Amino acid sequence: MRTEYKNNIAMDPSGFVLLSDHVPQIVQEIRYFSTYNFIGERIDGYEEPCALLTKEAARALKSVSNEMIVMGYRLKVFDAYRPACAVRHFVLWGIEDQDIRMKPYFYPDLEKQSLFIEGYIAKNSSHSRGSAVDLTLLDMRTGKEVDMGSPFDLFSEVSHPDYRGITQEQYENRMLVQKVMVRNGFLPLSCEWWHFSLKEEPYPDTYFEFPVSSAYLKR
Repeated sequence: MRTEYKNNIAMDPSGFVLLSDHVPQIVQEIRYFSTYNFIGERIDGYEEPCALLTKEAARALKSVSNEMIVMGYRLKVFDAYRPACAVRHFVLWGIEDQDIRMKPYFYPDLEKQSLFIEGYIAKNSSHSRGSAVDLTLLDMRTGKEVDMGSPFDLFSEVSHPDYRGITQEQYENRMLVQKVMVRNGFLPLSCEWWHFSLKEEPYPDTYFEFPVSSAYLKR
């Protein structure tokens, strides 16, 4: 596999795995492959609705999944590795003032330019380093998502993990996810209850460009 580096951008997926191969119990709903996201269209670089992660992050997430299954939950992943081209798609969308079609659903109380200022969207995303994941829990008894007090990618104060204007049960659900993720080596994000990054990530200074595709891993 040929590796190309330019400004810490890499094209080599050899350190990555298909999450479903390593943790088949995890449910996946890759939002940026679909049109149901804050932009309203499929995001550049998402060629397949699958989650890719570094081997180290996948190994740690498997431990999280095992713990959650014992407690009656399955993990549900919305996003994992995100190509650098996808982040550029976000940035270009942020420049376009007129495109606010998804504002009522994902950022009803904010102007789109403030999403970068408030930290909801990063111009250099930890997802592009391959060891970050966005997730929630599924209750194995009901098959439904656990109530976290706000949906995935709702860019609002209510989505901050420590926000207390939600019910005690919703807050405890968030803290359960955070506790298990942190115990297995992940770090939370202050403005999104669903986002976690591996503390000891293998590529802390490298942003990857290859597409989200199981076929690309096999080249």
